[in-house]
Amino acid sequence: MRILGLTGGIGMGKSTTAALLKRAGIRLFDADATVAALQAPHGAALPGIERLVPGSVRDGVLDRAILRQAALSDPAVMQGLEAIIHPLVRRARERFVQRAQRAQRDGCRWVVLDIPLLFETGTQRICDRVAVVSAPASLQRQRVLRRGRMTPAQIDAVIARQMPDAVRRRRADVVIETGLSRHETVRQVRRLLHAMREGSPAAWAAAGGKPA
Repeated sequence: MRILGLTGGIGMGKSTTAALLKRAGIRLFDADATVAALQAPHGAALPGIERLVPGSVRDGVLDRAILRQAALSDPAVMQGLEAIIHPLVRRARERFVQRAQRAQRDGCRWVVLDIPLLFETGTQRICDRVAVVSAPASLQRQRVLRRGRMTPAQIDAVIARQMPDAVRRRRADVVIETGLSRHETVRQVRRLLHAMREGSPAAWAAAGGKPA
């Protein structure tokens, strides 16, 4: 079994790319969905979050606005939140990989780890290849702003805290550009899927990949 790490900053189009890979039948671990489950009503992360930010959890339900404001205004809160969340996500990821390894006999050759903080958490070390999803900064901000969950200042704060896109691109094996059109994104993902299935240097080169 081989592992593809998928990562990219907020608003870069990673969710779209992940959905295309999953639709093609690739087993995929979604770190964002895992975090959402951990923070869902009575989720496993809530007791620690309430201790970190008193008043952020009421009747077993997380007040995301309070937590977001606290995390954006105080770096220590963000560090504390990561200390709570990251070990829980890591254990969920390990369980996913173990299940995928057991399923390898059913023809499972590749799995995808869809993790926004792939490089920051060092998870790229267990990946055979890393694909980075990228888009122009102006489009990135437009996409996040359209979601209606953050102010422009909050968006800038989140982007500033993330690894720069240029650094991610340099560390990637393959870059998926999502700033042109959905059709072009689909075309690039198809080339990536072909490289994963074919495995030859020529196929990876066609996908925009670096030599193995």
